Amino acid sequence: MSHKNKKDINLVEEQDLRPNGREEDTDLEEEGQLSVDVYQDRESVIIKSTIAGVEPEDIDISFDNDMITIRGKRHQDKRVHEDDYFYQECYWGSFSRSIILPVEVDSEKIEATIRNGVLTITLPKIKSHKESNIKVKDEN
Repeated sequence: MSHKNKKDINLVEEQDLRPNGREEDTDLEEEGQLSVDVYQDRESVIIKSTIAGVEPEDIDISFDNDMITIRGKRHQDKRVHEDDYFYQECYWGSFSRSIILPVEVDSEKIEATIRNGVLTITLPKIKSHKESNIKVKDEN
């Protein structure tokens, strides 16, 4: 039995697998959760994810308020017949991940790149810390 939570699909207790290593077919297409690393430096929040085999045109990144959503699809090689697999552990199909950011970022300057199968999204922080001197008025 497979235990899958929408927020953390990586929690797997045990699986009922067919001889070729795949889970039993279901009527509904499942959406996989994209694994990510999220960290910061002085200037930006950085999100990294391994997305080997996904073309840039198959990735959609949207930003709304304090949440970034990454959606995409990894296409399976249709030349291999399902019965020819010994193991089929790679995830094929749609995936997504939404991340609530802990700091304010400048949505106009967000950049996304793919290099060697790694998606990197750089979200520049908004510099909200402004120091100012307040002059005290004498009202006497």
